[in-house]
Amino acid sequence: MAGVARKAPAKRKAKSPSPRQKVLQASWVDTLVRMLPFSEQDVQRVVTWIILVALTLLAFAAAQYAGLTAAAYQQYAALAAKAGFQVQRVEVTGMERVDQLKVYQLVLAEKDRAMPLVDIDKVRADLLQYGWIKDARVARRLPDTLAVEIIERKPAAIWQRGGKYSLIDANGIVLAHVRAGEGGDLPTLNGDDANAHIIALNALLDNASALKSQVSGASWIGNRRWDLQFQTGETLALPEGEAEAAKALLNFARLDGVHRLLGRDLIHFDLRDPNRAYFRKAPKAEAVKVQQADPVKVENKDSIEKNEITSKNNGLTA
Repeated sequence: MAGVARKAPAKRKAKSPSPRQKVLQASWVDTLVRMLPFSEQDVQRVVTWIILVALTLLAFAAAQYAGLTAAAYQQYAALAAKAGFQVQRVEVTGMERVDQLKVYQLVLAEKDRAMPLVDIDKVRADLLQYGWIKDARVARRLPDTLAVEIIERKPAAIWQRGGKYSLIDANGIVLAHVRAGEGGDLPTLNGDDANAHIIALNALLDNASALKSQVSGASWIGNRRWDLQFQTGETLALPEGEAEAAKALLNFARLDGVHRLLGRDLIHFDLRDPNRAYFRKAPKAEAVKVQQADPVKVENKDSIEKNEITSKNNGLTA
């Protein structure tokens, strides 16, 4: 039997080595996004809104630069005025000492102006230029009223320097110029820049509240210390320095409480020396000599009657 010839096995083709796949590494931005409690779509939506807002602001700025928004606002104000939103009435309340004429001149300048064109902040700033006005509230009361509420400062003392007198408040702000004697019962501060130290003076007097009501004035001496004047006519010289002056005033209040120093024959107290106190008495008045009058000579009653009869007889005719 003839043998069967075997075929030689086919040679297998060698497989070409496959290229290595690249491993994608996540950036720190992606890692940070994955850590946020939002999805990637939410983040994209927020970024889109930020871009839109930025473009809107840029467009508004460009329109503002070109003057388009101002023209549109003017047109809007004109339409509002035609609709009745225009200043026709001005109401001002809270004025007692303020010069009403000046206030009305300022506020009435807004009359017949369209309500949207009234610059409330400017009106308030102009009102605050007057010394008497501590605060001002300006509001639109639609459709046609501008309401102004004035809050005035309260006078606290008279400031005297160089023969000039001014009303000042508790902060030392000059309210009005006055004449001598027009301050009433208000205390008088004497000296240059004394008004700038009124807050410190009130704090000093608070250390001796029993004496505060008896102080009629104070003098700022040498731009460094106070002399206090009392209603009973005495003067108290205090030392320099807030702490030293407060201590001296408190000691004087204790002495007055025990020995009744005020209202006696003492006129000056000097407590500038922390170890000694100096008191000065009022000078004694000199005795007035009364000159005796010359005695009046009185004539005898009989001689007076005789003289009267003689004068009558001399007037008779035979």
